[in-house]
Order: sequence, then structure tokens, then C-alpha cells
Amino acid sequence: MPGQSLPHFTKGEVVKGFGRGSKDLGIPTANFPQDVVNNLPDGLDTGVYYGFGQVDGGQVHGMVMSIGWNPFYKNSKKSMETHLMHKFESDFYGKELRVVILGYLRPEQNFPGLDALIAAIDDDIKQARTRLEMPDLAGFRTNEFFKLQPH
Repeated sequence: MPGQSLPHFTKGEVVKGFGRGSKDLGIPTANFPQDVVNNLPDGLDTGVYYGFGQVDGGQVHGMVMSIGWNPFYKNSKKSMETHLMHKFESDFYGKELRVVILGYLRPEQNFPGLDALIAAIDDDIKQARTRLEMPDLAGFRTNEFFKLQPH
């Protein structure tokens, strides 16, 4: 079953991805380095997940994350692309990103075009917002993991 290894806490330095999140989709994403991706639990299937994230010890925000090869773009390397549900004034390459992955939304899939992909991501964000308001998950926002000093 997808997400059987949850919750999953992880952290790493934000690295440059493909540059498509902001440019193509209008939905900026933060990418983890390959060693973080390679250390995902075996039970974590590819797909779209939700949870909470934090940059460099700042405020904790809801997030959605794509884990996998992104069939629409035909990636050759597995990636973890995190969209924090907050408008940031600048990028945060080189900063520490901490996330707790709490639940599974859907499997990876291909889309007939960019508009369909954007619509699916917008729906993922709406679903994540709703689920993260559930009392059993809201407490993760204040988890000790997010109170530790960066690095």
C-alpha cells in the first residue's frame, strides 16, 4: 500500500532542479539532492504526497511533493519535488528544507498537456490543504523536528 512508511521525516539542502516548476507551471518547487531521494524508505511508492515543510528554521507550511520520474517530463532520475504552500519572495537554493511526509494523494501519471498537469497539481494542493487541517495531522506542524536548528 502506498505510504505505508509514513510519517517520514527528512531534510536536505535545496538544490537546483529542472527549473520547470516556476517557469512552466507557475508552481515553484524545491528539490532535494539525490542522496536524500536515494534514502527514501522502500515502502514509499512514487506518486504525490502531502505534509508539512520548513526552510532554514522558518515558519512551517503545508506542502505537496512529487516523488518519482514525472512521466510528463520523462525524467531519467527519480526526484523529490516539494511545493510549499506559501508565497516566498525569493528562491532558497542552498538552504535546509525539512519535511514530514504524512499522506499519499495519487500515483504518478502522464498528462495530455501542460494545462491538464497544472489542473491536477492545483487539485493536489486543494486536497492537501483539506487533509492537513484534520486534527490528527495538524499537530505535526509543531513537531520537535521543526524546532531543531538547521544543519
